[in-house]
Amino acid sequence: MFRQLFDATSSTYTYLLADPTTRRAVLIDPVLEQADRDLQILGEMGLTLAWVVETHVHADHVTAAATLRDATGCKVAYPSTGLVEGADRLLEHGDRLTVGAVELHVRHTPGHTSGSACYLDMANNRVFTGDTLLIRGCGRTDFQGGSAKTLFESVHEQLFSLPDDTLVYPGHDYKGRTVSCVEEEKAHNVRLGAGRTEAEFIHIMDSLNLSYPRLIDVAVPANRMLGRKECPWTGLERAASGAIQAPIEWVEQHADTVRLVDVREPDEYNGPLGHVPDAALVPLGTLSAVAATWDPAEPVVLICRSGARSDRGALALEALGFALVSSMTGGTVGWNQRSTAASCG
Repeated sequence: MFRQLFDATSSTYTYLLADPTTRRAVLIDPVLEQADRDLQILGEMGLTLAWVVETHVHADHVTAAATLRDATGCKVAYPSTGLVEGADRLLEHGDRLTVGAVELHVRHTPGHTSGSACYLDMANNRVFTGDTLLIRGCGRTDFQGGSAKTLFESVHEQLFSLPDDTLVYPGHDYKGRTVSCVEEEKAHNVRLGAGRTEAEFIHIMDSLNLSYPRLIDVAVPANRMLGRKECPWTGLERAASGAIQAPIEWVEQHADTVRLVDVREPDEYNGPLGHVPDAALVPLGTLSAVAATWDPAEPVVLICRSGARSDRGALALEALGFALVSSMTGGTVGWNQRSTAASCG
């Protein structure tokens, strides 16, 4: 049993697969605003939702995973490299997720994000590609740990290696197309097919200069928590620098749940301005190397004297795949001014 469902706002495809004997079902990439529709379809078809399966942490919509789990008792699966909290199963490359006659083979395909995967339904000769491979295109590679080089390798090794007649069901389409196949994409995909070399593909992706997805600051934090929009990070906004800003009051409220990092130099950290309590010293010049040892799923707040260096550091960490990273507005100057005002009040 198979249905391809569509969300017009985000141009997202959701896929329903079900075993006709057990009447148990899987939903791939459900959208929060379509949860009622999906529940209605499940009810009308007499199906029990067993699993919600995500291809990656989405930046353009909020998943319905948590909502559907609350409503049905289903379980939620993400790629093991997706950096999420609360999933019932983290899928490794080569794993199989089985629900009766439905069997999905997991292929990790990083590149669009560091934690993307595709799901091969061998029994029905089709693959669900998320944003890794779109019809005549592919997902962008400039945030959430994306890499054009890695995406090129993922597509050629994990998808273009499939039989030519394998059907390709993408995570999105913006022109009304519903399905392609491996042979078509190898021949006609304008970014990855038609004999494109890795160097040509990297040049194409590096030249796109796309604006950030409109919902990224809401969607990514929420999706790292399976679509729970009450995540406190969803209320934070980006400054003109592009970095997400954390007001001093917010940092005070959430200091025990984030990693606080001071990116100034040692003489500043120990100087007259002092430093925010519990903030570790990691000078900006060493930040990327030190952060490579951290868990990218852990929320991070960066601090400097007034905010400029911490903004640059926050953008650098985002490029490394950290989604929950912000710069404290006002820096230690603002922190001290607030502390002085509070003591005088």
